[in-house]
Amino acid sequence: MKNEEKFLLRDRDGVCNRDRSDYVRAPEELEILSGVPEALGRVRRAGYRVLLITNQACVGKGLVAPATLEAIHGKLVAAVAEGGGRIDGIFHCPHVNEDRCGCRKPAPGLILEARRLWGFVPEVTWMVGDSARDAQAARAAGCRPALVRTGHGADAVARFPEVPAFDHLPAFVDFLLG
Repeated sequence: MKNEEKFLLRDRDGVCNRDRSDYVRAPEELEILSGVPEALGRVRRAGYRVLLITNQACVGKGLVAPATLEAIHGKLVAAVAEGGGRIDGIFHCPHVNEDRCGCRKPAPGLILEARRLWGFVPEVTWMVGDSARDAQAARAAGCRPALVRTGHGADAVARFPEVPAFDHLPAFVDFLLG
């Protein structure tokens, strides 16, 4: 029997918080994008579970300790909660490209692991990202890709014009909740 719950998957950097070329290395460097906590609050009230799917090569490069990444995610979880939302699960890949793992997007491993644990139906589950690798991972896992123009989104939208694109996560939520 398929899980009847609704799920929203989303990337972190460039979708929920300002992307940094030098990585978010400490909780105080995490800058939540305007309207994101409130948008995720609306998603929660609509009955969705929210899962975070994020590459974090900064761990594999030794720039961020696993405990620090956990603290960064703790700050994000708290900010989303203040807006009435909830992050139900966090799935991150700590590897670098050279590791050639199956969990680093554009590979679908993180999404497949989330599906294994949560049992969501991929065909009706959106994965929102700001990069080509987010759209590729969503497709490879059988999910519905969507892009936001924040972060690296402008480049991804140009590369994948057939993927629904939105100015930012709150605009996607407006579409989702229609």
